[in-house]
Amino acid sequence: MANTSGRKLLAEYCRRFGQIACERGYVTPEQVKAGLAEQVDDDLANRPHRLLGTIFFEKKWMTPKQIETVLHELFREPELPEPTKM
Repeated sequence: MANTSGRKLLAEYCRRFGQIACERGYVTPEQVKAGLAEQVDDDLANRPHRLLGTIFFEKKWMTPKQIETVLHELFREPELPEPTKM
């Protein structure tokens, strides 16, 4: 069982594509679940792995611009605090 500070770090730094897309209102939680299920089905059937963004685009649930926005947020560098002056 993870401690509280560990959960806080995970929530802050380990966000996933589906979570961000849902938070921004691009897809619903049900669509994220369906996309993940499709991803797992592909993997289990030895079909090529597809990223969630690809699945959402193919189903016309997200536009290329929305996918780009989510990816930008997902991979942005965390902001470092200003150094203190001595």
